Amino acid sequence: MPSSPTPRRRRGRGELEAQVLAALCAAPGPVGAAWVRDRIGGGLAYTTVITTLTRLLAKGAVGREKAGRSFAWSPAADGSWLAALRMRRVLDGESDREAVLASFVTALSPDDERLLRGLLHEAEDPRATQDTGDPEDTGDT
Repeated sequence: MPSSPTPRRRRGRGELEAQVLAALCAAPGPVGAAWVRDRIGGGLAYTTVITTLTRLLAKGAVGREKAGRSFAWSPAADGSWLAALRMRRVLDGESDREAVLASFVTALSPDDERLLRGLLHEAEDPRATQDTGDPEDTGDT
């Protein structure tokens, strides 16, 4: 009796985009969609990779340049940019932004909270990012 094919695991939301972006970040330079498909594996259709690259292009996460009759793709952003985009989408989908942000902040580890406070401080005062040579210096005087 022939065995039935193993069902494929369904990717999580944004997982394929993250995999495509990670492959582009590891590429030696601009590459074609077939190169990306080969690196990701999993039996993806070429058209699926093209669709994903086109969506990433619309989000500003990748760039493309003409290469013969097709395109060569390169990352315009890294994986952290894509994760931040997903976080913003989740936040935008909630009616009570304040409650969501409050829950998020209270669940942070002390180190992550310190990091977030520092990033917010830098966003308020870009001069705070000036390097004084002291890694412990936060720019406060």
